[in-house]
Amino acid sequence: MRPPGASGTFTVKSFVPAEVAVPQEVTTAVPVGVATIEKHFEGEITGRSTTLFTAAYDQAKGIGTYVAMESFEGTVGGRSGTFNFAHAATTTGDVPRLGEYFAIVPASSTGELTGITGSGGIAVDEDGTHRIWFDYELG
Repeated sequence: MRPPGASGTFTVKSFVPAEVAVPQEVTTAVPVGVATIEKHFEGEITGRSTTLFTAAYDQAKGIGTYVAMESFEGTVGGRSGTFNFAHAATTTGDVPRLGEYFAIVPASSTGELTGITGSGGIAVDEDGTHRIWFDYELG
């Protein structure tokens, strides 16, 4: 049986690079950066999230990988609460995403979303619309 799903769109309200002191830093061909992001969601998924975002990315070539941990507050499929979810993806410039990872963090949920588990995804349409979906179960 396929878990229930919910989908929506989101906008990035802020993207703020953060300074991180790395002991014994290693220099590679692609710079590594950290940022904080705030997103706002609409649709079957409504609310906001705060995100800790890390990426190794070559801006000129559009090649790199990101890893993100989001803390979500809002409603999914009409139920309200909070939870964390993590996602990662790699782009090679011409291929938008390779090896994408997306997971709801177990035991991170509160409110009517207590016990939520599952996966999901993020996609960006050609017109720049950002889409998100959760394939989830409530336990």
